[in-house]
This record gives sequence, structure tokens and C-alpha cells, in this order.
Amino acid sequence: MTSLQNSPTLHRILLHNNSFPQAQKHLTSRSPPISFTVKAAQQPSASLTSLDREKRRQVIAVGSIAPFVFLFNQHSFSFAAENKKGFLPVLDKKDGYSFLYPFGWQEVVIEGQDKVFKDVIEPLESVSVNLIPTGKQDITEFGSPQEVAETLIKKVLAPPTQKTKIIQAKQQDVEGKKYYQFEFVAQAPNYTRHALSTVSIGNGKFYTLTTGANERRWEKMKDRLQTVIESFKIFDV
Repeated sequence: MTSLQNSPTLHRILLHNNSFPQAQKHLTSRSPPISFTVKAAQQPSASLTSLDREKRRQVIAVGSIAPFVFLFNQHSFSFAAENKKGFLPVLDKKDGYSFLYPFGWQEVVIEGQDKVFKDVIEPLESVSVNLIPTGKQDITEFGSPQEVAETLIKKVLAPPTQKTKIIQAKQQDVEGKKYYQFEFVAQAPNYTRHALSTVSIGNGKFYTLTTGANERRWEKMKDRLQTVIESFKIFDV
């Protein structure tokens, strides 16, 4: 197999595309705080001033949930078989991928990322998708799951100042498509992020989806994050 470290295509992907590493570093660092724009937010109507405090809370809550209900209904036919309780679907027909994310996470805009959803209270709990053009036809052309994981974690998914450790790396075949999945931890001075990633190739693109949480919340979140990883699918466009 082609060495991941020595691959000219990978070198161009990871070192010459500056927006990808910078965006991923934003997701794995707390200082300085992330600057992001929350999408699909609705502002309460001015008429709410006449409501009591409890009714105000109810109206705001409905306004926050409504965009996600719309998103779900918009793609309900496509995701009827895949949707799980407590999750919402994402379907990108332009770039050819879909996945689920936990209900309550909000979509935010971060430069260099195709999609990002995160918990605004627990900022390390997030999922991000990145796409980079590639001439490769199969993920195995970059090397083994362990080789791909080591290079991506070192060069893209964690800042160079953080100490990282790969827990496991494996290959999965789903509907004729190969996916590499790996689990790792990245240790910063004041926190440790426990993360899961899946990568694959299709439509002339190198797809990376990464999700994770603070190590202190890993046991609570790991099943949900695993659902996110397992739900990621690429389709031809």
C-alpha cells in the first residue's frame, strides 16, 4: 500500500490546504474561545414582552426547536429507516453524504468545515465534516487504518502541542464502500478530548467526520458518539 506519510496526494491534502488544519484546531481548543455563528436560530417576537416569565420560556423553547423539526421533516422520507430516537438527520445531496447528530446540538459555521454541529454548553461535544479533493479512488491507497489515523491525528485532528494516543483503528465495509474508523484521545493542559473519526473516499473527495467529548463525560456520551460515527454514509452524486 502507498505510504500515507510519503503520498504526494496526502501531502497536498494535509499540508497545502491550510483551512482544514486550522478549522480542526478550533474544534479541539478552548483558548481563545471559538467564534462561531449559530445557524437556523429564531429570535422571539416583540409581543413576548406581554407574557409572563414561564410563557416566555415556552415560546423561546419552541422557537429554538422549530428549525430542527423543519430539517427533520424536510428529509424524513430519506431517513425514515435510519433515524433514531434522540438524533436528527443531515443529508447533503450536493456533496453526497449523510449522518445523524444528537438532538439539541446546534449547527454553527466554522471556516474550513463543511458541516459542524455542537453542544453550546459543552463545547468539546461536537461533530464536524470536512471534504478535500483527491485523485485517489479508495481509502486503502493511503495505507492501513493505523497509518491513516496516525497521520490525520498528528497533522490535522489535534494541535501539535497536545499529546495524543490512538486507542483503536479499524476498517469497515458498508454497501461496498470502505471506511476507516479510529478512536483517540488528545490531551491539553486543562482537559482531555476523547474522539472518534471516520474517513472514506468518494465523488473525488476525501471525507472526514470527527466527533468527541471531554474525557470526563466520555462514559455518558460514548454510545451517542458511536451512533454518529456509524451513521455516516457516502453516496454517489
